[in-house]
Amino acid sequence: MDLGLKGKKALVTGGTRGVGRGVVLALARAGVDVVTCYQNESDHVTSLRQELKETGGDHHVLRADLSEPADIAALLDRVRALHGDRLDLLVNNAGAISHIPYAKLPLEEWQRIFATNVTGAHLVIQHALPLLGEGSSVVTVGSRAVEAGIPLRAHYTATKAALAGLNRSLAKEFGPQGIRFNILALGVIETENFHALPEDQKKLMTERYGAKTALGRLGTPDEVAGAVLWLASDLSRYVTGNTIGVDGGIS
Repeated sequence: MDLGLKGKKALVTGGTRGVGRGVVLALARAGVDVVTCYQNESDHVTSLRQELKETGGDHHVLRADLSEPADIAALLDRVRALHGDRLDLLVNNAGAISHIPYAKLPLEEWQRIFATNVTGAHLVIQHALPLLGEGSSVVTVGSRAVEAGIPLRAHYTATKAALAGLNRSLAKEFGPQGIRFNILALGVIETENFHALPEDQKKLMTERYGAKTALGRLGTPDEVAGAVLWLASDLSRYVTGNTIGVDGGIS
Protein backbone atom coordinates (compact mmCIF):
# COMPACT_ATOMS: atom_id res chain seq x y z
CA MET A 1 0.00 0.00 0.00
CA ASP A 2 1.37 3.40 -1.00
CA LEU A 3 1.07 5.75 1.97
CA GLY A 4 2.15 8.79 -0.03
CA LEU A 5 5.35 9.28 1.96
CA LYS A 6 7.84 9.40 -0.92
CA GLY A 7 9.95 12.54 -0.78
CA LYS A 8 8.91 13.52 2.75
CA LYS A 9 11.62 14.59 5.22
CA ALA A 10 12.05 13.03 8.67
CA LEU A 11 14.26 13.25 11.74
CA VAL A 12 14.39 10.20 14.00
CA THR A 13 16.46 10.55 17.16
CA GLY A 14 18.38 7.54 18.44
CA GLY A 15 17.93 5.58 15.24
CA THR A 16 20.87 3.20 15.01
CA ARG A 17 19.56 0.44 17.27
CA GLY A 18 16.34 -1.22 18.40
CA VAL A 19 13.03 0.48 17.78
CA GLY A 20 14.68 3.56 16.30
CA ARG A 21 16.55 1.54 13.71
CA GLY A 22 13.37 -0.27 12.69
CA VAL A 23 11.62 3.09 12.25
CA VAL A 24 14.48 4.60 10.23
CA LEU A 25 14.66 1.66 7.83
CA ALA A 26 10.88 1.45 7.40
CA LEU A 27 10.69 5.16 6.57
CA ALA A 28 13.59 4.90 4.12
CA ARG A 29 11.92 1.97 2.35
CA ALA A 30 8.73 4.03 2.09
CA GLY A 31 10.64 6.75 0.24
CA VAL A 32 11.18 9.16 3.13
CA ASP A 33 14.50 11.02 3.35
CA VAL A 34 15.71 10.38 6.90
CA VAL A 35 18.18 12.03 9.23
CA THR A 36 18.96 10.12 12.40
CA CYS A 37 21.46 10.47 15.21
CA TYR A 38 23.48 8.43 17.67
CA GLN A 39 25.51 9.17 20.82
CA ASN A 40 28.46 6.78 20.52
CA GLU A 41 30.28 5.18 17.61
CA SER A 42 29.54 1.48 17.14
CA ASP A 43 29.11 -1.25 14.57
CA HIS A 44 25.38 -0.41 14.57
CA VAL A 45 26.19 3.03 13.16
CA THR A 46 28.33 1.59 10.38
CA SER A 47 25.84 -1.09 9.43
CA LEU A 48 22.90 1.35 9.39
CA ARG A 49 24.77 3.70 7.07
CA GLN A 50 25.37 0.77 4.72
CA GLU A 51 21.74 -0.39 4.82
CA LEU A 52 20.51 3.13 4.08
CA LYS A 53 22.95 3.45 1.21
CA GLU A 54 21.62 0.22 -0.29
CA THR A 55 18.02 1.37 0.22
CA GLY A 56 18.53 4.59 -1.68
CA GLY A 57 17.41 8.10 -0.84
CA ASP A 58 18.93 11.12 0.88
CA HIS A 59 19.76 9.76 4.34
CA HIS A 60 22.21 10.92 7.01
CA VAL A 61 23.42 9.34 10.25
CA LEU A 62 24.87 12.03 12.54
CA ARG A 63 26.42 12.09 15.98
CA ALA A 64 24.59 14.06 18.70
CA ASP A 65 24.37 13.74 22.47
CA LEU A 66 20.78 14.72 23.27
CA SER A 67 21.64 15.42 26.90
CA GLU A 68 23.69 18.38 25.60
CA PRO A 69 21.64 21.41 24.46
CA ALA A 70 24.45 22.58 22.14
CA ASP A 71 24.44 19.21 20.35
CA ILE A 72 20.68 19.44 19.82
CA ALA A 73 20.93 22.93 18.33
CA ALA A 74 23.74 21.77 16.04
CA LEU A 75 21.74 18.68 14.99
CA LEU A 76 18.73 20.75 13.93
CA ASP A 77 21.01 23.18 12.09
CA ARG A 78 22.34 20.19 10.14
CA VAL A 79 18.82 18.97 9.41
CA ARG A 80 17.96 22.40 8.00
CA ALA A 81 21.15 22.44 5.89
CA LEU A 82 20.53 18.94 4.54
CA HIS A 83 16.78 19.03 3.93
CA GLY A 84 15.87 22.72 3.81
CA ASP A 85 13.28 24.56 5.87
CA ARG A 86 10.95 21.58 6.02
CA LEU A 87 10.39 18.66 8.33
CA ASP A 88 7.37 16.45 7.71
CA LEU A 89 8.00 13.99 10.53
CA LEU A 90 9.85 14.16 13.83
CA VAL A 91 10.22 10.97 15.87
CA ASN A 92 11.50 11.44 19.42
CA ASN A 93 12.91 7.99 20.08
CA ALA A 94 16.21 8.59 21.89
CA GLY A 95 16.10 7.83 25.57
CA ALA A 96 18.02 6.60 28.60
CA ILE A 97 17.06 4.04 31.21
CA SER A 98 18.54 2.46 34.32
CA HIS A 99 17.34 0.09 37.03
CA ILE A 100 17.88 1.38 40.56
CA PRO A 101 15.88 0.98 43.81
CA TYR A 102 14.07 4.25 44.41
CA ALA A 103 15.37 4.61 47.98
CA LYS A 104 18.93 4.50 46.63
CA LEU A 105 18.38 6.57 43.47
CA PRO A 106 21.09 9.27 43.29
CA LEU A 107 19.99 12.76 42.32
CA GLU A 108 22.59 12.74 39.55
CA GLU A 109 20.96 9.69 37.96
CA TRP A 110 17.48 11.20 38.26
CA GLN A 111 18.78 14.33 36.50
CA ARG A 112 20.60 12.31 33.81
CA ILE A 113 17.49 10.38 32.82
CA PHE A 114 15.36 13.54 32.79
CA ALA A 115 17.98 15.47 30.81
CA THR A 116 17.86 12.97 27.95
CA ASN A 117 14.28 11.76 28.02
CA VAL A 118 12.40 14.97 28.80
CA THR A 119 14.64 18.00 28.33
CA GLY A 120 16.24 16.43 25.26
CA ALA A 121 12.87 15.76 23.60
CA HIS A 122 11.64 19.25 24.57
CA LEU A 123 14.67 20.93 22.98
CA VAL A 124 14.50 18.80 19.83
CA ILE A 125 10.86 19.81 19.35
CA GLN A 126 11.55 23.45 20.13
CA HIS A 127 14.43 23.67 17.66
CA ALA A 128 12.38 21.80 15.04
CA LEU A 129 9.39 24.16 15.25
CA PRO A 130 10.61 26.51 12.48
CA LEU A 131 10.75 23.48 10.15
CA LEU A 132 7.32 22.07 11.07
CA GLY A 133 4.20 23.22 9.30
CA GLU A 134 0.75 22.25 8.07
CA GLY A 135 0.60 18.46 7.92
CA SER A 136 3.74 17.79 9.96
CA SER A 137 3.61 14.96 12.48
CA VAL A 138 5.55 14.68 15.75
CA VAL A 139 5.70 11.19 17.25
CA THR A 140 7.22 10.54 20.67
CA VAL A 141 8.08 7.04 21.83
CA GLY A 142 6.53 6.47 25.22
CA SER A 143 5.94 3.42 27.40
CA ARG A 144 3.13 1.41 28.92
CA ALA A 145 5.14 1.72 32.12
CA VAL A 146 3.27 4.99 32.76
CA GLU A 147 0.07 3.05 33.45
CA ALA A 148 1.58 -0.17 34.77
CA GLY A 149 4.44 1.12 36.90
CA ILE A 150 7.69 -0.84 37.02
CA PRO A 151 9.82 -1.39 40.13
CA LEU A 152 13.37 0.03 39.96
CA ARG A 153 12.39 2.38 37.13
CA ALA A 154 10.51 5.15 38.95
CA HIS A 155 12.72 7.83 37.39
CA TYR A 156 12.30 6.41 33.87
CA THR A 157 8.54 6.06 34.29
CA ALA A 158 8.30 9.64 35.52
CA THR A 159 9.98 10.88 32.34
CA LYS A 160 7.52 9.01 30.14
CA ALA A 161 4.60 10.44 32.12
CA ALA A 162 6.04 13.92 31.65
CA LEU A 163 6.24 13.37 27.89
CA ALA A 164 2.55 12.43 27.83
CA GLY A 165 1.65 15.77 29.42
CA LEU A 166 3.94 17.66 27.06
CA ASN A 167 2.41 15.87 24.08
CA ARG A 168 -1.16 16.76 25.05
CA SER A 169 -0.35 20.42 25.62
CA LEU A 170 1.57 20.78 22.36
CA ALA A 171 -1.24 19.14 20.41
CA LYS A 172 -3.60 21.84 21.70
CA GLU A 173 -1.14 24.71 21.17
CA PHE A 174 -0.08 23.81 17.63
CA GLY A 175 -3.25 22.15 16.35
CA PRO A 176 -4.40 25.43 14.72
CA GLN A 177 -1.19 25.33 12.65
CA GLY A 178 -1.95 21.82 11.45
CA ILE A 179 0.92 20.18 13.38
CA ARG A 180 0.02 16.89 15.05
CA PHE A 181 1.55 15.42 18.22
CA ASN A 182 1.09 11.81 19.33
CA ILE A 183 2.75 9.29 21.62
CA LEU A 184 3.29 5.58 20.98
CA ALA A 185 3.18 3.75 24.32
CA LEU A 186 5.24 0.63 23.76
CA GLY A 187 4.98 -2.72 25.47
CA VAL A 188 7.88 -5.20 25.48
CA ILE A 189 9.68 -5.09 22.14
CA GLU A 190 12.28 -7.57 20.90
CA THR A 191 15.37 -5.44 20.30
CA GLU A 192 19.09 -6.24 20.18
CA ASN A 193 19.23 -6.06 23.97
CA PHE A 194 16.55 -8.75 24.21
CA HIS A 195 18.30 -11.02 21.71
CA ALA A 196 21.62 -10.57 23.54
CA LEU A 197 20.19 -12.12 26.71
CA PRO A 198 21.12 -15.69 27.69
CA GLU A 199 18.64 -18.19 26.28
CA ASP A 200 17.09 -18.98 29.67
CA GLN A 201 16.43 -15.30 30.43
CA LYS A 202 15.08 -14.73 26.94
CA LYS A 203 12.72 -17.69 27.33
CA LEU A 204 11.57 -16.44 30.73
CA MET A 205 10.86 -12.93 29.44
CA THR A 206 9.01 -14.26 26.40
CA GLU A 207 6.79 -16.47 28.53
CA ARG A 208 6.23 -13.94 31.33
CA TYR A 209 5.46 -10.88 29.23
CA GLY A 210 3.94 -12.73 26.30
CA ALA A 211 1.37 -14.22 28.68
CA LYS A 212 0.36 -10.69 29.74
CA THR A 213 -0.57 -9.65 26.20
CA ALA A 214 -3.78 -10.30 24.31
CA LEU A 215 -1.73 -11.51 21.33
CA GLY A 216 0.40 -13.84 23.46
CA ARG A 217 3.78 -12.60 22.24
CA LEU A 218 6.28 -9.75 22.31
CA GLY A 219 6.41 -7.00 19.71
CA THR A 220 9.00 -6.19 17.06
CA PRO A 221 10.61 -2.92 15.90
CA ASP A 222 8.91 -3.35 12.53
CA GLU A 223 5.50 -3.34 14.24
CA VAL A 224 6.34 -0.08 16.00
CA ALA A 225 7.53 1.28 12.67
CA GLY A 226 4.13 0.44 11.16
CA ALA A 227 2.45 2.75 13.66
CA VAL A 228 4.95 5.51 12.84
CA LEU A 229 4.28 5.12 9.11
CA TRP A 230 0.56 5.53 9.78
CA LEU A 231 1.10 8.63 11.92
CA ALA A 232 3.38 10.06 9.22
CA SER A 233 0.72 9.61 6.55
CA ASP A 234 -2.47 11.47 5.74
CA LEU A 235 -4.44 8.43 6.92
CA SER A 236 -3.99 9.80 10.46
CA ARG A 237 -4.54 13.48 9.65
CA TYR A 238 -7.35 13.77 12.26
CA VAL A 239 -5.34 12.03 15.00
CA THR A 240 -3.54 14.24 17.51
CA GLY A 241 -2.98 14.61 21.25
CA ASN A 242 -3.24 10.85 21.75
CA THR A 243 -1.29 8.14 23.47
CA ILE A 244 -1.57 5.07 21.27
CA GLY A 245 -0.67 1.67 22.69
CA VAL A 246 1.64 -0.50 20.58
CA ASP A 247 1.77 -3.24 23.15
CA GLY A 248 -0.04 -6.35 21.95
CA GLY A 249 -2.88 -5.63 24.37
CA ILE A 250 -0.70 -5.98 27.45
CA SER A 251 -2.38 -5.89 30.85
